[in-house]
Amino acid sequence: MANIFPSVQKVQPSFTEPDLILTYAQASGAFAALQGGKPRVKLGSEDMAVYVNHLDLRTEAAVGQSPSNLLPSASIVADYFTTPTYLIRARTIWDHHDMARAAQWNVSLPMAQDMAVRQGIFQQMRTGLLYGFNPTNGEGLMNTSGATSVNLPADTFGNTRWSTYDNGELALWFLQQIVALKSRMYQSGGSIKNRLVVISPQREFLQFAYANIVQVTSYQRPGAGTATTGAVVKDTASASGDDFEWYFDDTLIGQGAGNGDPILLTTPEIEAPDMPGINTNEFGAGMKPQMKAVNLMYADMAAPMKIPTPTPDGAITEIQEQRVTSGWCIRPQGITLLNGQY
Repeated sequence: MANIFPSVQKVQPSFTEPDLILTYAQASGAFAALQGGKPRVKLGSEDMAVYVNHLDLRTEAAVGQSPSNLLPSASIVADYFTTPTYLIRARTIWDHHDMARAAQWNVSLPMAQDMAVRQGIFQQMRTGLLYGFNPTNGEGLMNTSGATSVNLPADTFGNTRWSTYDNGELALWFLQQIVALKSRMYQSGGSIKNRLVVISPQREFLQFAYANIVQVTSYQRPGAGTATTGAVVKDTASASGDDFEWYFDDTLIGQGAGNGDPILLTTPEIEAPDMPGINTNEFGAGMKPQMKAVNLMYADMAAPMKIPTPTPDGAITEIQEQRVTSGWCIRPQGITLLNGQY
């Protein structure tokens, strides 16, 4: 790890601006796909795996005008799901000479190194969340086994790309995907409110949110002439009681079918279907404790741990580390991957 602060020659008299021009990276919104919008901080620092218990049931009952002596019973079967954990580590090192050189550039070297390492760890966490640290094991939300994958069909005019698709038809197609997702999850009914999250590359997000004004046609579409594709979807979802959130992450570019840009549609949390009086989901609604998460990621702490250590030559080395799992969808019905070319 290098600390490069070269000597320079400047014309005097002159003025040096104290503010720094920094290299920016995209602030990913991918973690919004998790329950609560962040990893679950429940791991121990040496835990090598996470296990979640699963309880399945099959119920039967005898029906007849006369009582039966041979009665069926409910079958309750316990099982578990598991995923491995991974330790992410990075190191910084500097001495008093490095700090003095950095100070000439108006840079606090300990702060710069600390934040640079944190960013590297967070970027590795984002990679694990979306693609897994070991993708061949089905890790990462994008590699979820059993997730629904849908290809963008041609619109009325034969367009098959996100950037050229008919704006109104695209909004209606997105709403159809939400209907399909909620139907798979049994998330219908007035008492159920979902948080619907979309993660896409930035160029799709901006196209749908800014450029795709829904056209005025022979009949009046919702928002026609004023609203965009994204606004139509969000307003319709809101009118139905759901929260619709759109985030972006450009690492998704080219990661879909046929090297296209995938769009991840998910509901991070599920609500237990319930009904007053006679409830055909009595077990699911009333059994406790129960987990309502759809997408999970575990961590041993909320932020990387710092381990500063002096070296024999007078330098300071600081290790930062955090143990996490990959992104983990425990209910594959809650993810839809929308595939299309930009």
